[in-house]
Amino acid sequence: MKAIRVHEFGDPEVMKIENVPDPKPDAGQLVIHVSASGVNPVDTYIRSGLYPLKPELPYTPGMDAAGIVEAIGKGVSRLNIGDRVYTAGTISGSYAEKTLCRESQVHHLPKDVSFAQGAGVGVPYGAAYRALYHRAHAVPGEVVLVHGASGGVGIAAVQLAHAAGMHVIGTAGTEKGLRLATEQGAHHVFDHHAYDHMEEILRLTNNRGVDVILEMLATVNLGKDLKILAPCGRIVIIGSRGTVEIDPREAMRRDATILGMVLMNASESEMYSIHSALGAGLENRTLSPVIGRELPLHEAASAHHEIMETNAFGKLVLII
Repeated sequence: MKAIRVHEFGDPEVMKIENVPDPKPDAGQLVIHVSASGVNPVDTYIRSGLYPLKPELPYTPGMDAAGIVEAIGKGVSRLNIGDRVYTAGTISGSYAEKTLCRESQVHHLPKDVSFAQGAGVGVPYGAAYRALYHRAHAVPGEVVLVHGASGGVGIAAVQLAHAAGMHVIGTAGTEKGLRLATEQGAHHVFDHHAYDHMEEILRLTNNRGVDVILEMLATVNLGKDLKILAPCGRIVIIGSRGTVEIDPREAMRRDATILGMVLMNASESEMYSIHSALGAGLENRTLSPVIGRELPLHEAASAHHEIMETNAFGKLVLII
């Protein structure tokens, strides 16, 4: 089979397409014939060697995929050969024609959800759900600000919060992104390039502030976030590209909570609850991944360059 392989950490061009042996499932494992593979920012951090957890070289990147169950090992009882599925993690990597997974990493994909959309579920929707519910403990009626609301995680967060009865504010960097955030359920949207957009968000809440902020770029926004947070508000840091300096007094006077989050820290029971909820949302169509662009597998390097651009629009997937 064909797969992207990384033999040394570095720039996107270290990813090369190669022929490798087909994976074989052991007990409790499955092989998925991949139709689409999701590209996530964390894939780029791992490939560059900057991520704290480094895979053994050589390796195949990717955690998210969607396709058909091709083979199952002993003890697999929840899935059958021929099932449409998406993955939330893999053993062998998802940038490949086939991927090996544990049974707990594989979930049914409703028939009305495309494989490209299925490849956009695992990391984006898993991160958004864990940030919103497991970390922030958001509840209906609260005001939620989603930074980067036109990207993969941002769209997921907007859909989840809107479906649960929260009042959703989104930011994006282009008119196209602002329209997309509105279409996905944001009640109000703001251009994050506007110098006074944070003050406008505060005025929108009658100067009370927002209850929950989902932060995709803490390097830029964290200090400003604290100034528009409601009493006992919570900020969940989903992404950051460096260090940042804040004034702790802004957190003190609000009894604010700043929470970090990495999806891979979730326990198996947390992942089970996340994907039980996501599966229901996909089934009833309150959740619907938006595909921004599809690229062929051999253009994985281009995909890694593109996903790190700031003007995100929907989910980037590799079509196998």
